[in-house]
Amino acid sequence: MTRRSWASQAEVLFAASRRGVITVAQLEELGVPSRTSYRRCRPGRPWQRLLPGVLLLRTGTPTRRQLLESALLYGGDEAVVTGLESCRRQGLRREARPGEPIHLLLPAHLKTSSSGYVLVERTIRMPTPIEVDELPLAPVARAVLDECRRLTERAPTRALLAEVVQQLKADPVELSAELEKGSDRGSALPREVLREIGKGARSPAEAEAMALCRRTGLPDPVWNTELHDERGRYIATPDAWWDDVALAWEIDSFEFHFGQPGYAATLLRNNRYAAAGVSVVQTVPSRLRNEPRAVADELVRAYRAAANRPRPPVALAGRRE
Repeated sequence: MTRRSWASQAEVLFAASRRGVITVAQLEELGVPSRTSYRRCRPGRPWQRLLPGVLLLRTGTPTRRQLLESALLYGGDEAVVTGLESCRRQGLRREARPGEPIHLLLPAHLKTSSSGYVLVERTIRMPTPIEVDELPLAPVARAVLDECRRLTERAPTRALLAEVVQQLKADPVELSAELEKGSDRGSALPREVLREIGKGARSPAEAEAMALCRRTGLPDPVWNTELHDERGRYIATPDAWWDDVALAWEIDSFEFHFGQPGYAATLLRNNRYAAAGVSVVQTVPSRLRNEPRAVADELVRAYRAAANRPRPPVALAGRRE
């Protein structure tokens, strides 16, 4: 393309871009002077500036993918996407929040710094990227912990780690090992939450329930283990189970209303508990946060009541009465 022909060759410029995202340096190689590129990004003109030296060859709101492409062009060839964006691109079912930054890892020797919606972290411990849809992504364990190190509250840390374990099948042991490889900065909260997950918590609500249990003074229950009757028939997999008194605790995942999905299955489960003579306490997640003392009191009273009646002939999987 000649230096003066670019204006009539928008298709050529777009073909050289990443989904419409291109650097000023690339445009110069195609014959577009840098001053012209920036002039076309002024209000009312056809292009827009996304990051220093990075443009979008159209107006309007950029897509998340275009923001991601611009971040990678800004970061350079060695940039790796980490944090929530990497987890999401590997299957995490969580929508991007408005204004959520794109977190990049860059080698420590580079001088590139954060700008706009791009959070740059320079590190001496660059991960080997996984390529998904032509994007260089940090592996799940590194990506989620890079995000968790920046969190300051327990609830979102629990939620994120539990989602990654559930949805992406991340191994808690691998997560703990990855955490220990990095610096101590921001590691206290994820370390505590990973201990909870290692004990059997499968959801943020169960992790909250574990923390509440420790405040009741009751013996430690067993978490998420199958329960069978005396003939070996399956009863349920209680969230928490006090085997000495045959008491189950279920953290039900929604506030109950007739007609909601799962309501019929919950009734059948409770009928199996009743038929086996098992005492059960049901708690909705909102009460763990809003009424922890009341929930703890209910558990203590239910435990005492269960201890005062004959223990039914039920057993956890792998155990015999």
